[in-house]
Amino acid sequence: MPLVAIVLAALAIGFEQFIEWKYGPMGIIAFVALAVGLKARNTLISGIGAVILVMLLAQPG
Repeated sequence: MPLVAIVLAALAIGFEQFIEWKYGPMGIIAFVALAVGLKARNTLISGIGAVILVMLLAQPG
């Protein structure tokens, strides 16, 4: 179980670093809002984070 947790944490950190590199501070804000909303089971916060991420991903170029 600890190995799985370490691997998942490493993947999450890697994904967060990729988002920050690719989409800047707004990407981190969206990712954090999505993660916090999912953890707290708050659909409003997770929805806002998801919408911002989708808008960032849909940008041309």
